[in-house]
Amino acid sequence: MTQPAIKDFLASEFDGFEVQIDADHERADMVLNRPPLNVIAMSQREVLRQVFEALDAHDDVRVIVLRAEGEHFSSGGDIKGFLEASPEHVSKLAWNVAAPARCEKPVIVANRGYTFGVGFELSLACDFRIASETTRYALPEQNLGQIPGSGGSARLQKIIGITRTKHMVMRAKRITGAQALEWGIATECVPDDQLEAATRSLVEELRRFSPLAQRTAKKLINDNEDSPLSVAIEMEGHCYSRLRSSNDFREGVEAFHAKRKAVFRGE
Repeated sequence: MTQPAIKDFLASEFDGFEVQIDADHERADMVLNRPPLNVIAMSQREVLRQVFEALDAHDDVRVIVLRAEGEHFSSGGDIKGFLEASPEHVSKLAWNVAAPARCEKPVIVANRGYTFGVGFELSLACDFRIASETTRYALPEQNLGQIPGSGGSARLQKIIGITRTKHMVMRAKRITGAQALEWGIATECVPDDQLEAATRSLVEELRRFSPLAQRTAKKLINDNEDSPLSVAIEMEGHCYSRLRSSNDFREGVEAFHAKRKAVFRGE
């Protein structure tokens, strides 16, 4: 898709969310806006994936933020929609929800209030989770005679281990933002009135770095999650060697010696 086509697509009206581009700060926000609980419809998930892909290709965007209007991030999916969806549509749910992880750019999610079901699964696919103290995380599918279907239990087990994952999934237990920080789910946990400021601060922090180094680090870390240690170390060495020939690395070294701020261009 060309840049004009990407911008035209992102200017569309979307069901259940909107897109905001702040080119001056190289930031894009995807804002869930189906009050009061920001329920995520079945059809919405595929469009969310398409928007993540478009933002990943947008020249004016360095960092993507997923957030929501109101006091709750999302209570989860449209329960009735599960009964109406075709098997083919359901089979693509995990792929659509994993879109933030596939983005080359860093993705931040700002959570507050209910962050349940697919809302939690989307958050787990992001790189950085900033939780308000009001956040309650849960995978409540057992209450419906189901299990998480979009990567929730799988991603969670990688982060917190089998015992705590069984506690959350098999008992449908909720945990607080503070507990999520303690368990390694959340990157930060802040008072609710500081959530936007903490998100903005992280966006500005990530913008300081080389886009090329950021993309390389994200892909390397994600790809190495299931690799043996020896393979992971070898892949890290290959990526390090490639970055040594980049203009951004040269700029970083020269800026360090000149005691000035580096200007990275992603080359």
